[in-house]
Amino acid sequence: MKTIKRIKVPVIEGLETMSLPELDLAMEERAAKFAVCERQWPESAPYAPDCNGSVARSATHLCVIFHVRGLDLRATAMEDNGNSWEDSCCEFFVTDPFDGTYYNFELTCAGSLLGAKGAGRQNRERLELSELSKVKRFSSLERKPLDVSGKIFGWTVAMLIPFELIGIDPESLPVSVRGNFYKCGDLTAHPHFLSWNPVATSKPDFHRPEFFGELIFR
Repeated sequence: MKTIKRIKVPVIEGLETMSLPELDLAMEERAAKFAVCERQWPESAPYAPDCNGSVARSATHLCVIFHVRGLDLRATAMEDNGNSWEDSCCEFFVTDPFDGTYYNFELTCAGSLLGAKGAGRQNRERLELSELSKVKRFSSLERKPLDVSGKIFGWTVAMLIPFELIGIDPESLPVSVRGNFYKCGDLTAHPHFLSWNPVATSKPDFHRPEFFGELIFR
């Protein structure tokens, strides 16, 4: 039986105007919390860093923030739409409630963002850089290349996604959407693949919308 976790997304007005310290405080006090802790593939990826997050929305944006503590720190994709998943990376996948496709937003520890849309893993369409520029994002780290292993790091990243960018009219929000939160680092010294909602596959695969949980807006 598939597990479907559910989370009620609260409203915090003005999120998209806040600095990272303001955003972090507001989300800590009022957002819905989640843990990215499901690990279905321990044989191939036994390591699991700590990754917790929170989610909320304003009238126009959906906000996701991640707090990570664990081994290694890799940031090599300095430009948007690079290979974010190979670095120390937090991800948010969310369905378009009207056409059945889903978006993936993959944010590195340094703040570089990959965005794409499609019905499945194959033939995904990268978002234009002009579209990605509409996603406000933060990192507690400097935006510079690094690749350090064997040390423990703590870092925070956040992204604020305009509803219109994911096919949602902010004036007429759906009751809910399906989505999932992930933590990965394919080419870090300790590769790992963690999710919020369990993904029941034989090998790591985040592009499985049938295993998404539910984000409830109203």
